[in-house]
Amino acid sequence: MNYTYIVECKDGTLYTGWTNNLEKRIADHNSGKGAKYTRARKPVTLVYYETFEAKEEAMKREYAIKHMSRKEKEKLYFKNILYYNRI
Repeated sequence: MNYTYIVECKDGTLYTGWTNNLEKRIADHNSGKGAKYTRARKPVTLVYYETFEAKEEAMKREYAIKHMSRKEKEKLYFKNILYYNRI
């Protein structure tokens, strides 16, 4: 399984990435082994993710999300929160 994810950094900024092991990747970000961007902004909190069968799909989605405005990214994960709060 492959994942595209958004984390919120300690300073309130958002970081988007992709991985094939979501738990490990979040742990890597929080231990300083993740992306250079998140190293100085830890801890990070996972706020959104999507799953994909193929790595290429996850990478394509990461690219699309990285080109969204912050407001558009927030809509993704706020919609997700509302959905899971109804269940």
